[in-house]
Amino acid sequence: MSTQTTGKQAAARAALEFVVEGKVLGVGTGSTVNCLIDELAAQHIRITGAVSSSSGSTERLKAAGIPVLDLNEVGAIDTYIDGADETNPQRQLIKGGGAALTREKIIAAASRRFICIADEAKLVDTLGTFPLPVEVVPMARNYVGRELTRLGGRPVWREKVVTDNGNHILDVHDLRIVEPVALENTINQIAGVVTVGLFAIRPADLVILGGAAGIRRF
Repeated sequence: MSTQTTGKQAAARAALEFVVEGKVLGVGTGSTVNCLIDELAAQHIRITGAVSSSSGSTERLKAAGIPVLDLNEVGAIDTYIDGADETNPQRQLIKGGGAALTREKIIAAASRRFICIADEAKLVDTLGTFPLPVEVVPMARNYVGRELTRLGGRPVWREKVVTDNGNHILDVHDLRIVEPVALENTINQIAGVVTVGLFAIRPADLVILGGAAGIRRF
């Protein structure tokens, strides 16, 4: 088993202390979240149900016997747990490698507490090494791409990928994101953008990283 996989599992286990039995849990998407779902099932933690950010997580939750609920039916969520493709020390994130960024951002906004779990390799000083995902309405893909180029990025269409919302993803390379909040606001204002995978306006409340030296929290 790789050190990265071990780190993801350790972070997922550490997050279980924030799961409250009898309440609804927000559940994100990705390999680290898959570890979390497996731990929830293995330890028989009895939650009312989960609000899921993707069809992939929904299938895994149902296979684990965990009811999947509609956000419109549950209202505010106490805790949302999700992974990240990058995090900086300010708990600002790049997310969307799994193409679930829009639903992830909605659930994060609707949750009182947002906990990010990841392996230690995801921590960076400055965001942008991981290409920044932007979800776009299909007809606007080329227009949005030109606007992202004007901002200094190099957008690449993630071909053959359609989000759960029926949209496309542009992955923006060559960015060094020194002002994440400002860039998030700017990209979100481009016509045709559904959302950008910067979680800076609403960052994580807690980041839990797993690695060779154990668990790190900030």
